[in-house]
Amino acid sequence: MARFIADRVVSIILTLIAIITVTFFMMHSVPGGPFARDKEAPPEVIRALEAKYHLDEPLYVQYVSYIKGLLAGDMGPSFQKPGVSVNDIIRQSMPASLKIGIVTIVFVLLLGIPAGILSATRRDKPSDYAIRFISTLGQTIPSFVLATLLIYIFSTKLKIMPTFGLRSWKHYVLPCAALGGYSLSFVARLVRSSVLEALGQDYIRTARAKGVSEFQVLFKHALRNSLIPVVTYVGPLVATVVTGSFVVEKVFAIPGMGKFFVDSITNRDYTVLMGLTILDAALLCGAVLIVDLLYGLIDPRIRVDR
Repeated sequence: MARFIADRVVSIILTLIAIITVTFFMMHSVPGGPFARDKEAPPEVIRALEAKYHLDEPLYVQYVSYIKGLLAGDMGPSFQKPGVSVNDIIRQSMPASLKIGIVTIVFVLLLGIPAGILSATRRDKPSDYAIRFISTLGQTIPSFVLATLLIYIFSTKLKIMPTFGLRSWKHYVLPCAALGGYSLSFVARLVRSSVLEALGQDYIRTARAKGVSEFQVLFKHALRNSLIPVVTYVGPLVATVVTGSFVVEKVFAIPGMGKFFVDSITNRDYTVLMGLTILDAALLCGAVLIVDLLYGLIDPRIRVDR
């Protein structure tokens, strides 16, 4: 176990170094700069700003300085927000994205898994057809379209749900539904297919032949083995929703990391864009590692030390 974790940590470190390197040089290869505007500032002003942030130095020097800052826990200053660092932006915006992400994951799991189980146990029944239809529809509608549709129905027409902010539980309903709509549909279909496959295995027939109750057959044997594909999908999903959905946060005016990510692209704020990309990558790598460790807990046939 210890060797496995050590190997994966080394792999994660190498992956993050590759992501940092590629992202850094891609950002600096884009024409223009963080101080470019529709109306150009005087050249001497731009040169002074570039000198202040060391953008006039050779690219490899900037890269080495950036890596040293990361090792010290400093992601650098924002080019567009004087006196504000990337660390400050993450501390300010991450709580909102974290709240939305956690609620969305709970929403997806609490509805998606039971829906998939019901669909599998009621195969070819009206409830199965209804769940499959809704799941297919949910997978085909983009999150920004679903967000707009939810706002139109529940805010504009029915006037029962707010459209911006996170002041009460009602403020979480629409953004979490829009953010988790696709994932909920995917998890439901994934659980359905996994449970159906498990119910057709020999060990399920053996359990039934021994007189094991249908409840135990489903929840103790079939469902446990069916959760591996779900865990595989939900692991990276956690990292994605926690770092924020750029479009959904923008639509619902949520002050999360998605808003700053979009603004950093528009304003060519290199350091903010780099910082949020690195954070997203780190969370994703961590989630994948946790998923690998959970495999052995869910299915005893999978052993990490093997």
